[in-house]
Amino acid sequence: MCIRDSLKARFDAGLAWVHYPQGLGGLGAPRSLQVVVDSELEAAGAPDNDPRRIGIGLGMAAPTILKYGTEEQKQRFLRPLWVGEEVWCQLFSEPGAGSDLAALGTRAVREGDGWVVNGQKVWTSSAHLARWAILIARTDADVPKHAGITYFLCDMTDPGVEVRPLRQITGEAEFNEVFLTDVRIPDSRRLGEVGDGWRVAQTTLNNERVAIGGMRLPREGGMIGPAAATWRERPELRTHDLHLSLIEDVYKRQASTRRSAAWRSNSSARRACRTTTGPCAGRSWSTSPAGRPATATSAPRATASRAEPPRSC
Repeated sequence: MCIRDSLKARFDAGLAWVHYPQGLGGLGAPRSLQVVVDSELEAAGAPDNDPRRIGIGLGMAAPTILKYGTEEQKQRFLRPLWVGEEVWCQLFSEPGAGSDLAALGTRAVREGDGWVVNGQKVWTSSAHLARWAILIARTDADVPKHAGITYFLCDMTDPGVEVRPLRQITGEAEFNEVFLTDVRIPDSRRLGEVGDGWRVAQTTLNNERVAIGGMRLPREGGMIGPAAATWRERPELRTHDLHLSLIEDVYKRQASTRRSAAWRSNSSARRACRTTTGPCAGRSWSTSPAGRPATATSAPRATASRAEPPRSC
């Protein structure tokens, strides 16, 4: 039995993700049993589905399709996604909508039984390999920005989809920018209700966090791998100065990651606290220029004559 056939048999047996419903790669069992299944299959020498290659599909697209997809969408997409026949990418971020994702400018206009999409996405991992993409676009510009978004499943082979690599200083192109020009998406590939894309996208993003947090890399996995391989294979380079330089670089990267995580966390808190209701109402935020966590300070209450209208996040 070839690897692909073995993976299909595992999916059909309900051992792909045991907490999914029967018929969709699962058994309706507790999610905690997945690690037991994976360990037993690994010990028996069963092949895996190369999760690093199809991670966006596994960790982001699949749980969103499971929650919001129609039965036809679940049957069509989940099996080829899990066995690795179809790679997925994420078309969310834009040049003008990164941390403020709801400010996206990509438009989807209803036309007949489908939608015509125009816009640009950026920092898209695996776009050059992907067959499908999870896509959010603005379908109503006359409502608050969070309310005018709709979620789609986009065929990356459709006419009008152009993928351009973003070349890094290393010469590699791990990310891409994607241009969408009059891309036609049938309404049958809309996920969730029209205008409900922000809520659907939250499911995707929450599952992305879970997937990243639960990711297990092997020893020397990730960016340290090439450095470790070079260290073993090129003994003439093993100088004391290079050793210190590598250690210093690792610590700098870890510190930068922690600062970025703190900034994102506090950015979310500041956006939440711009509302006029809830526990943060009446508070403003200040950010330290040194990048330290922002602090909340009490703001004076507005008088009746100078009360400002509520602001959305």
